[in-house]
Amino acid sequence: MTSPTALTSTSAVLNCPVWRRFTLAHLLLAVITLLAAGLHLANLSALGDANAYYSAAVKSMLHSWHNFFFLAAEPGGSVTVDKPPLGLWVEVPFALLFGVHGWSVSLPNMLAGIASVPLLYALVKQHLGELAGLVAALVLTVTPVFLATNRNNTMDGFLVFLLLLAAWAFLEAAATNRLRWLLLGGLLLGLGFETKMLQAFLPLPAFFALYFFGAQARWEAKIRKLAAAAAVILVVGLAWPLAVDLTPPESRPYVGSSNDNTVMGLIIGHNGLARLFHPRGNFTKHPPGVYEAPPRRGSPPPEALEACRGLAAGEACTVSLPRGEAVHGTCIPYPGGEALVCAPPKDASPPPDGQGGPPRLPPGAQPPTGAAPQAIGGVPFGRETGAPGPLRFFRAPLAKQMSWLLPFGLLGVVLLAFASPPRWPLTAEHQALVLWGGWLVTCLLFFSAVEGIFHAYYVAMLAPPLGAMVGAGFAWFWERLAQAAARWGLALAATGTVAFQLFAAYQEGANTGWFWLAPVLVLLGGLALAFPRARRTGALAALASMLLIPAVWTGWTVFAPSFYVNLPTAYTPRAAPQAPSQTHLTPTTQVLDYLRRHPPGTFYLIAVPSAQVGAPLVLATDQPVLYMGGFGGHDPVVDAEGLAALVAEGKLRYVLYYARNARRDIQEWLRTACQPLPGLKIQGHGQPMQLYDCRR
Repeated sequence: MTSPTALTSTSAVLNCPVWRRFTLAHLLLAVITLLAAGLHLANLSALGDANAYYSAAVKSMLHSWHNFFFLAAEPGGSVTVDKPPLGLWVEVPFALLFGVHGWSVSLPNMLAGIASVPLLYALVKQHLGELAGLVAALVLTVTPVFLATNRNNTMDGFLVFLLLLAAWAFLEAAATNRLRWLLLGGLLLGLGFETKMLQAFLPLPAFFALYFFGAQARWEAKIRKLAAAAAVILVVGLAWPLAVDLTPPESRPYVGSSNDNTVMGLIIGHNGLARLFHPRGNFTKHPPGVYEAPPRRGSPPPEALEACRGLAAGEACTVSLPRGEAVHGTCIPYPGGEALVCAPPKDASPPPDGQGGPPRLPPGAQPPTGAAPQAIGGVPFGRETGAPGPLRFFRAPLAKQMSWLLPFGLLGVVLLAFASPPRWPLTAEHQALVLWGGWLVTCLLFFSAVEGIFHAYYVAMLAPPLGAMVGAGFAWFWERLAQAAARWGLALAATGTVAFQLFAAYQEGANTGWFWLAPVLVLLGGLALAFPRARRTGALAALASMLLIPAVWTGWTVFAPSFYVNLPTAYTPRAAPQAPSQTHLTPTTQVLDYLRRHPPGTFYLIAVPSAQVGAPLVLATDQPVLYMGGFGGHDPVVDAEGLAALVAEGKLRYVLYYARNARRDIQEWLRTACQPLPGLKIQGHGQPMQLYDCRR
C-alpha cells in the first residue's frame, strides 16, 4: 500500500512548474521525435561504406593533422576532396571513436536529422502555433529524401541542420532587432558555406528579407546590420579557402576538381557555375540513354581535336571531357578545315559527370546494377533529377524524393499570403510566409531550372520549408472548420494531393494495396467534415490520407534501400533491392588479391586513374593510394614525369591504368617504362584496365 508521504511527494512532482507546462503537444512531439530517431537509426547494416569517396577521405584524415586540415582524399595526401571541410571534419571524431564504417561516418548526419525535427517544430510554432509545428515535424519525419540523405555521409543532412539554426537566429533578430542575433545567423550561414559552399546560400534571400521586412527599426539601420551579417558570412565562409590557397602548392595536396589548384577556382567552377549550367551543352533531348554531338559550327572543341592528334580518319578515338569523362567516337574531317575531330556516335550513352566513360546503353535501357545514373533530358545525372522545367518536381524521377506533399505545401504558401492584409513590419503569419515560403519557392525555382551537376539528394534542403508550409496550410483550414468554404477547400486539397501521390507512385511503377487506403481516408474524412461533431476527426483523416503514401515510401527507403548507396535517394521500385555492395565503383578484388600476394614495399600502395577506382582500395587497406586524376580522373594531380620521379625515389611500384583511351603521356610512359602484368581481367567504367609493375 502506498504511504501518504509517497502520495504527497508524487503530487508535488506532478504539480511542479515543469510538469504543468508539459502539454499534449509536447507528448506528440516526443512521439514524432522518437519515430524520427527510430527511422534514422534502423537497418544500419544497409549503409555499407556509405559514400566510399568520403569514407576513404575520413580514413585518410585520421592519419595526420595535415590530411585533416587540407581534407586529403587518400592517406598519401595527393589530392583533396572536392568539398569544403566542415561536413567531413564533424565525421572524423565519430570515426575515431567507432572506426570507419558507413554507419559511423553517417552518424553525425543522422543525429542532425533527428535534432532537426523538434527544432523545426519550435521554429514553426513561434509564428503559426502548435498544430502547424507538429504537422511540420511529422512531414519532415516522413519525407523520404530527408531520411535517405541523413543516413549517409554526404554533408546535406548537416547543412539542413545548420540552416535551421540560422533560421532561428534570424527569427530572433526580427523579433528583438538585436545585432547579435544577425551576427549569429551570419556565423551559421558561413559555417554552412564551409559545409556545402554556395548551396548554403539558397535560403539567404528569405533570411535577409525576414529581418528587413519584419524587424521594427529604421531602414538605414537594418541595412547596416545586414551588411555586418554579410561581412561575417564572408569572413567565416572564406577562412578555410583562403588558408588553403595561401599555402604553397608544394606544401599541400592538389585541390580536387578545381581548374587551377585553388579552392576559389573550385568555388567558382565545379561547385559554382558547373552546378548552374550544363558543363558541356552538347546533349539534346532524346530517349533515355541517347544523345548526339552538337552541330558543327565555329571552332571545334579542343578536346575533340586533341583526341584525333596523330590518328587517321575513321580511326577510333576518345574525347576527355572537362570533368574526367571519356566519350568514345570516330575521327572525322571537320567541315571547313583539314583537322580531324573526334565525333561520338548518335547512339552513344553520355557519361555522367565525374563518373568516367560508362558502357553504352540502348535507347530506354536501364543502367546495370551498380552503375551510376546516366544523363537524360539533356543534363548530367538526369536519371536522378529529370529534365529542367517547371514540372521537374512533379514527375519521375524527382517526384519521389520530397514532392509527395508539395501541392498542399504550395497551397499553404497561397493561404498565408492572403490570410491578412500586409502590414509593416510584417505580422507573424507573413513573417512565416517570407521565411518558409521564401525558402521553399527559392529552392524550387533554382532546382527546377539548373542544367548542371544536380543530385537528387540536394532537395533534402526543401524538406523543412515544405513541412512548415504544409503545417501552415493545415492549421489555416483547422481554424476555419466552421466555414463551409474551408471544409470544402480542405477536402478538395487533400483529394488533389492524394491523386498526385498516386500518379507519382504510378510513374515509379509502385503498386501496393496500402496506397489505396489514402483515397479511402480522403472519402471518410470528407464525409466526416459534413457533420458538425465530426469535423475535427474528418480534418485529421484528411491529413492522415496525405501522409500515408510518403510514410510508406519512407519506410521502404529505410528498410529496402536502393543498391546505389554512394548517392542517397528515396526508394526506387524499379531497382530491385539487393544487399548493399561495398561500392558502385570499379571492382577491386583481383587487384587487392594481387597486392596482398605481392606487396610493393613502397609509400604508395598503387597509383590509380581516379578516386572512384582508388577509394575502395583505401577503405580495404588504409594505405596511400595515388589518385592520378583526382575524383573523376581529369585533375592533373600527377603527370608521366611525376610518376617516373616517384618510381625513381622508391615511392611507387604498381600502376593501374586504362589499357586504351586515356592520357597519352601516361600511357606512353607505362608502355616504355613499366611491365604489364598479364592474367588480370579488370574492368573500369566499361573499359579494360591493366596493372603495371614499374619496378626496375
